[in-house]
Amino acid sequence: MNYSIWSVFLCLCSTPAWAQSDTLSPSSATTTPSVFVRGTVSERVNNKTQPLIGATVRWAGLSTGTVTDSVGRFSLVEEAGHNRLLVSYVGYQTDTVLVTNPVSELAVTLRTEQTLQEVTVSAQPGQVDRVNPIQTEFISQRTLAKAACCNLSESFETNASMSVSYADAVTGARQIQFLGLGGQYVQTNVENIPTVRGLATTFGLNYIPGTWITGIDVGKGAGTVVNGYESISGQLNVELQKPDENAGPLPNHLFLNGYVNSFGRVEGNVNWSQPLSKKWSMGVLGHVSSLKREIDQNNDGFRDLPFYTQLNAINRYKYNGERFMAQFGVKVLHETREGGQLSRFGADRYIFGNTTKRVEVFSKTAKLYPDKPYKGLGLILNAVNHEQVMNFGYRPYTGQQRTIYANLIYQGIIDNTNHAFKTGVSYLLDDYREQFGTTPLNRTESVPGVFGEYTYTYPEKLTLVLGGRVDFHNLFGVQWTPRAHLKYDVNQHLSLRASAGRGFRVPNRIAENIGYLVSSRAVFFDSPLQPERAWNYGLSASQDFQLLGKKVSFVLDYFRTDFQNQLIVDAEHPRELHFYNLEGRSFANSFQAELNVQPARRFEVKAAYRFFDVQQTMGGPFGEARLLPRMMVSRDRVLLNAGYALPFDKWKFDATLQWNGPRRIPYLREGYVHTSYENMPIEFAPGFANLNAQVSRAFKSGWEIYLGGENLTGFRQANPIVAPNDPFGPSFDAGARVWGPITGQMVYLGFRFKPQH
Repeated sequence: MNYSIWSVFLCLCSTPAWAQSDTLSPSSATTTPSVFVRGTVSERVNNKTQPLIGATVRWAGLSTGTVTDSVGRFSLVEEAGHNRLLVSYVGYQTDTVLVTNPVSELAVTLRTEQTLQEVTVSAQPGQVDRVNPIQTEFISQRTLAKAACCNLSESFETNASMSVSYADAVTGARQIQFLGLGGQYVQTNVENIPTVRGLATTFGLNYIPGTWITGIDVGKGAGTVVNGYESISGQLNVELQKPDENAGPLPNHLFLNGYVNSFGRVEGNVNWSQPLSKKWSMGVLGHVSSLKREIDQNNDGFRDLPFYTQLNAINRYKYNGERFMAQFGVKVLHETREGGQLSRFGADRYIFGNTTKRVEVFSKTAKLYPDKPYKGLGLILNAVNHEQVMNFGYRPYTGQQRTIYANLIYQGIIDNTNHAFKTGVSYLLDDYREQFGTTPLNRTESVPGVFGEYTYTYPEKLTLVLGGRVDFHNLFGVQWTPRAHLKYDVNQHLSLRASAGRGFRVPNRIAENIGYLVSSRAVFFDSPLQPERAWNYGLSASQDFQLLGKKVSFVLDYFRTDFQNQLIVDAEHPRELHFYNLEGRSFANSFQAELNVQPARRFEVKAAYRFFDVQQTMGGPFGEARLLPRMMVSRDRVLLNAGYALPFDKWKFDATLQWNGPRRIPYLREGYVHTSYENMPIEFAPGFANLNAQVSRAFKSGWEIYLGGENLTGFRQANPIVAPNDPFGPSFDAGARVWGPITGQMVYLGFRFKPQH
């Protein structure tokens, strides 16, 4: 299909000025639009402001109030006769703010209760968004800085819900698991634009540098219909540094980061922003990283990590007006990878190669209504050209994806802000041109859609969100996506949530499963491509309480995903890989308990346990139907994290211990021939633990250095590759049995620098 993707590039930004659902107390509801007081609540650490989530904002003398959202923003209806706001947060000094101009934006920075001289802020244990009816955890910059966090795939070290591992022993591709399912079932957005999808699923988590990120929202279960239909197990939304993020008196603002580790990986990052005028600002984000050292710790003749070089940049502009806001920019990426046998094996060695070129243009526009902050109109348009060339030994693959995404959203209220709604239209065009060996895998998806979402709020007690969308898929017909979320505050310390919803997505068989292709397996597409469809249901409870005078948060959640159709990736047959559609049952049950506590000032401890029961029916094309545990999913996982900071965050210490329980792996013993799913041997990989730790030192000049280590327990899988001595033979397999760390202990050193003004 020939078309130009460069003629359109805009995108709606979910700005709090119009995307937040503001609330009124029942007694103040009126048919006359109210005036709202808006602003942000922050903490200040090392002369940097960071949002405080869940801070209480209320009128002095009244119980009417609200709490800040996941980016520290609040919006509160003006009350006649009251002009003093009380802003409070556990562990901080309560601040009183005099409101003289209700339509102006307020900026409140809280200080700790310790002393006026010590400005180190103790973060709230656990960062569950108290306002969002969707069970959502916020990962802040402060949390990201606890680890090396070189890219998005390395940003979940201290997160109990998300786990990340290598897809195979050759390519360096990372895969995430969430609610017992692969990362392809999580809709991953960057600033509310679906991004890590399609061909980018393969290495897309590596394409978002950690230093670019200001925060990550991790939403569990069915997400909002506003962002599309592809969310099945959850939604991630990644916020990047904005051009006006560090507004100040000086003409430009700079952040530098450097990193090197004991495996030979080096990395450099630069974030630079500059105001161009009172309303215009510009930002540049740059990244370069490389690894060129051969490592073979298990002596199997293969590189444990591939050589790679990545160049990555964003140039963006932002306009901030009273009634109009716009952002636009361009992202470019070029990456090369080479894995496989060591160089000493010569020109005829087994090589995995990959070259990715990606260009993305985007823009965000929003019509604002200062006197009606509950009302807004916004537009997102995004265009991507993604090209990928790979080879698995002598098997070639080429892929090109051209995508246009558009989302037009209108937000308003019905009578008063207790009844809010969002509605709009969207359009998604995906043009895929793929070829694996001699097999073409081309398709063009054209999907216009309409959606609506209604929110009812009974202030400080109940929030109900009912949403639905209808999408008209040119290949798979009309698709209906209903979703519902309920949040009930039993009291100010206990919140209950429930959710249910449907999602669908069209899988990308090669991009989502390249780990299995680093092998000599013959590939069979046994069924025509069909969309995956599933229902997700969830329940959760969040409780804050005092234990021995210390604040504690405790979160319980349970989610179940039931598939109506699923792409089954069947690696049970040695030397064969089968793709076919589900015939029978497939489900995932996820239970998690998490405890966060501050046993002492500036000392945070997190303990979490996660349980999975994930099963799918195998063998449909072969006339069998056996329900089996899904491969590579640990039933149990335990996480312990502890962090301590000295006054002023001068020194910070952090350590994370994880235990990953046994998981089913394919049975590929020498001489085994698969004859039946019913009598097939079942094998489980052993459980293992790993330890990550970091210490950092900050200086008044704006410099910060950090030293850390990963997998300090030194555990690694002894033989991740089957038949490494014969990579062109029939038994070679570098992907199907990778269940644990491939490399042992790694030590890293880095610095961060931001000039102090």
